[in-house]
Amino acid sequence: MIVTAHLSDLHIDGRQRSIDRTRAVMEYLDALPDALDAVVVTGDIADNGLPDEYELARELLTSRHPVLVCPGNHDERAAFRRSLLGEPASTAPVNQVHRTDGFVVALCDSSVPGKDEGFIEDDTLLWLEDVLAQTPGDVPVLVGFHHPPALLQDPYIDGLRQFGEHRLAALVERFPNIAALICGHAHTAATTTFAGKPLLVAPGVVSTLRLPWEHYDHPADHVHLNLPPALVFHVLDDAGRLTSHYRSVAC
Repeated sequence: MIVTAHLSDLHIDGRQRSIDRTRAVMEYLDALPDALDAVVVTGDIADNGLPDEYELARELLTSRHPVLVCPGNHDERAAFRRSLLGEPASTAPVNQVHRTDGFVVALCDSSVPGKDEGFIEDDTLLWLEDVLAQTPGDVPVLVGFHHPPALLQDPYIDGLRQFGEHRLAALVERFPNIAALICGHAHTAATTTFAGKPLLVAPGVVSTLRLPWEHYDHPADHVHLNLPPALVFHVLDDAGRLTSHYRSVAC
């Protein structure tokens, strides 16, 4: 059995609120009795893409579990690489793969510098195709990115989703060992399907989306700030079947 924790949208901005909520989630994970196979953070690590924010995030995300991160629309690629990953600065897409004998996580950069909506560049799709081609067919793969490539039935988020998604769908349909697609960006726990696979959206750590039928009077009120931070556990059994469990964390 493979257990992966999935969180998203920390929006570290140097303020105590984002620090406390991220720390509460990471302390909860580090206090678990058994080691996780991975902790995956699907973007918007920093709120303003500043080096100081990434240095703080790097400290907060230090864990006894393997931690994997990809950027979101609030992130800045060069500072993300330099201050969070400890790599040379570059504005190229930040794509990462984590391989074990039992599973693979492929994290794609869906951010578009200077924009809030998402798009996976052709070079990233070629990178993902190569990762999948090099993975044995009996090894399950989680493919992650920040922006959901499907409608979530919220006008605000759907206007900022991942576009050009038909290209990703065509690739996903070629590899049956993709167990699921995972993402963030929406700040709400959500599940749907994409290209015949589960699309699993992590809840936000910093805030929670207020849905249209929850009614808000002003666009600035489209998030709950008083709900607890949350995350999701993705569990792969020996048959490659995926189960997900959502958890909120006291803060």
